Amino acid sequence: METFNEFKNAFSYGKRNNLNFKFLSHMTDEQAADFIEGLMERTGMMLNDGNMDKIVEHIIEGQTKAYAGPAKFVFEEGPFEPFAKTLSQSKIGLVTSTGHFVDGDDPAPFGVPNMTQEEAVNRMGEFVREKPALSKIPKDTPINHLRVRHGGYDISGVLTDHGTAFPLEILNMLEKQGRIGELSQLVYSFVGACAQGAKKAIQRAMDPPV
Repeated sequence: METFNEFKNAFSYGKRNNLNFKFLSHMTDEQAADFIEGLMERTGMMLNDGNMDKIVEHIIEGQTKAYAGPAKFVFEEGPFEPFAKTLSQSKIGLVTSTGHFVDGDDPAPFGVPNMTQEEAVNRMGEFVREKPALSKIPKDTPINHLRVRHGGYDISGVLTDHGTAFPLEILNMLEKQGRIGELSQLVYSFVGACAQGAKKAIQRAMDPPV
């Protein structure tokens, strides 16, 4: 017999894997039960009025609460400099952790060519131990030549609109409008999960350890 705790945790790389709802594993049983109850209530309302907005808002609110735990590290100061130029005078770069690459230039994680999204999800535990690999993407790459693969999130929304996570088209438009001075000729992307292992290795090597 499956417990409720096992049920909610199964949405995060378990037998019910659903990356849109893996945040349930970050909730207590009571929080998850309240979320599901609220989701069912709003679904019933949608059947009556056809309005999906309250369902979407409830899911976003649940994700926000689940992931917005107390920060592990707080830095009161940093090596940041005041922005000396206006954006219209500045050269802008782009680095994302979204797993984008150009068609024909697959980074082939673990030496696997043309890895599917499903396999990336199934091998997520290996990705977090892998070194990040930057994919170079020319700024004039046509949007239909972009590819994305990332085992840490549901890429269906990005496949519908790459700009939701990789705003290359938007930045090119802003450059043409003169809103930014220049977009770097090359932009970059990598699988963000890989950075987790690298971050932990750096933390272990620090003296004193973080």
